[in-house]
Amino acid sequence: MKRYYLNHLQKLEAESIYVIREVAAQFERPVLLFSGGKDSIVLGHLSKKAFAPAKIPYPLLHIDTGHNFPEVLSFRDAVVKYLDVRLLVGSVQNSIDTGRVKDETGKFATRNYLQSTTLLDAIHEHKFDAAIGGGRRDEEKARAKERFFSHRNDFGQWDPKNQRPELWDLYNGRKHHGEHFRVFPLSNWTELDIWQYILKENIQIPSIYFSHTRDCIIRDGVIYAYSEYLHLDEVEKKKLKSMTVRFRTVGDMTCTGAVRSDARTVEDIVQEVAAYRISERGNRADDKRSENSLEDRKKEGYF
Repeated sequence: MKRYYLNHLQKLEAESIYVIREVAAQFERPVLLFSGGKDSIVLGHLSKKAFAPAKIPYPLLHIDTGHNFPEVLSFRDAVVKYLDVRLLVGSVQNSIDTGRVKDETGKFATRNYLQSTTLLDAIHEHKFDAAIGGGRRDEEKARAKERFFSHRNDFGQWDPKNQRPELWDLYNGRKHHGEHFRVFPLSNWTELDIWQYILKENIQIPSIYFSHTRDCIIRDGVIYAYSEYLHLDEVEKKKLKSMTVRFRTVGDMTCTGAVRSDARTVEDIVQEVAAYRISERGNRADDKRSENSLEDRKKEGYF
């Protein structure tokens, strides 16, 4: 009898598809959180594989800060068409207009923190009981504490000290009315795994992940791409200069930092990422506001 052995990426793919199918089996109204970034794109690809030849049985939900990279929004719409799924959009601007949140002001203003309220409102409005996200344990110490099935109470809050065991790949999706789960099928993947899988599967990704030239400013060691949403003082305006950069992660333009890079192909990115010693979230200004910034936000309902 011929034996087949799975390589590293095949094992990760099989694990993620198993988790995705468990979501479909255990929950009535799941949704895939979709930012238009590489991790959510890989999740869309895995979801398509998990249920083929049938359609993906849940919609995509994008939380739009109003300060997104235009390239990512265009690509998001193309992916939705390719996957043949329904896209729901939660608007932070609408949350501001209705008084649910207050827009930040000043030099370091960002809408990234406001997303939690918009997300929780969307989950409540559509009665979602499971939200699939692209979080990975290698991203940041708060991410490393997550289970595959991460319970949220009826306020959308996360308690990192009170999580359920997941022995023998058994996932407990039981919940009370009003509670929901965040599910992370990519938990055991690394940034390098993601890029190697994108290369292997020939998955299309937004252009901002590749090296390109754009006007940037360096603030507190973070390279920001210039945009109308970035509040620059007069000194910073004079320091704007053209740089060759790319982005390792996608988020609000006011807090997502770039890296200097000449990587113009996925093969180049794979080689580049293999040499990195700093997490991709090391260029996210929103994670630097306090030592436990991301964990505090996750407790309040952040992705």
